[in-house]
Amino acid sequence: MASYLQRFDATAAAERWPLVRSWMFGEPLPFYDELRKQRPILVMPELTLATRFDDCTEILRQHDLFSVQLYEAKQGDYWMAQDDTAIHWREKSIMRAILDREDIPAIRTYVGEKAAELLAAAGGSMDAVAGLTRAVPLGLVQDWFGFTHISAEKLCKWSYWNQIDAFWNQPFDSIAWPDQNQIVIERKAVNIEMVAYLVGLVALREGEIKLGLGRHDPVSRLLRLSSSGGLKFDLPRVLLNSGGLLIGAVETTSHAAVNALDFLLHRPDDLAKARAAALSDDPAAIDGFVFEALRFRPAFPYFFRTCEQDTVLGRRSSCETPIAKGTTVLAVTHSAMFDPKALSNPDDVDPGRPQGNQFHFGLGLHECLGRAIGRVMIPEIVRQALRLNGLDVGPVDRKGGPVPESWQWHWN
Repeated sequence: MASYLQRFDATAAAERWPLVRSWMFGEPLPFYDELRKQRPILVMPELTLATRFDDCTEILRQHDLFSVQLYEAKQGDYWMAQDDTAIHWREKSIMRAILDREDIPAIRTYVGEKAAELLAAAGGSMDAVAGLTRAVPLGLVQDWFGFTHISAEKLCKWSYWNQIDAFWNQPFDSIAWPDQNQIVIERKAVNIEMVAYLVGLVALREGEIKLGLGRHDPVSRLLRLSSSGGLKFDLPRVLLNSGGLLIGAVETTSHAAVNALDFLLHRPDDLAKARAAALSDDPAAIDGFVFEALRFRPAFPYFFRTCEQDTVLGRRSSCETPIAKGTTVLAVTHSAMFDPKALSNPDDVDPGRPQGNQFHFGLGLHECLGRAIGRVMIPEIVRQALRLNGLDVGPVDRKGGPVPESWQWHWN
């Protein structure tokens, strides 16, 4: 059988990206292995792929050279759609401050109790996406972040369409969607609802603070900072960043938890070890298994950037490749996490593997804001699921899209 690159080279230029995308989502690891060895920087008219660890690291660390310009059309003047700006640094610092790391152990306890409660109430059967992997982060948003007086269904819808449009509906995704504009319409419609809700929520929290009844949830903390007058952070910025808390918390968590569980459930030897860890007295014993599973099955196989000036990738190597200003570049971190130059025995599942050379939460200026929360929430959801007896699962149903939409479970 012809190799991937032989088939790629024999394909018309206009058809290469659809073919490559099918390999990235259908048979990624052997495809990436061939690219890293033979053509680590793959150039196509629509975009360029970088598959080695060093190139992915260079792209993600050099925000002045590889920007997040494609985010702007989806996220407006939210700080995540900016690179080295005053708004980015100020508001990211604010958000990091109000998401107290001291709360992380209590958040893990909450997640474990919430997941166990949902599983116990299900009576041995559930759609795990709606009933667990989305329901737990939605509970966190309501109970911990303070998004009260609103249904979980609406919160889920708001998070979903913003995530789909920002991360899965870029110009190079046109081959995956019959109508990209419809996704934009959905995102704009739900944002009208979300903003109306957030205006009411902020007004409620402001009233509570004035009455001395203020809570200590993130929205209330943002309002106290805003009202202090000590920094540039007015109410519109409070609203925008409050929305970011919701959008970032739900769909990515669900996607990662489903991918990790699905991977482990189809590998009997690794599953036995992971389940033993889940049943142990140490909640963190499962963590290494989960992040190894996500190395094999990441929620995001790449991070997209825009090249801001002519440069090269694969510098000082036989694969050095010019990258023109304006090029869309995918740092294929799924591949980078299997680069033998960066990881020992990358094809093995090693729960003791150091996390330093992995990209589960991004890298550089745009590393995930909720990294500390995600590092306990995702493994704890998996832990509670693996404690079930006789778990029998069907196939994950993505309904033709990029994220898990439904997953039928039964257990004793």
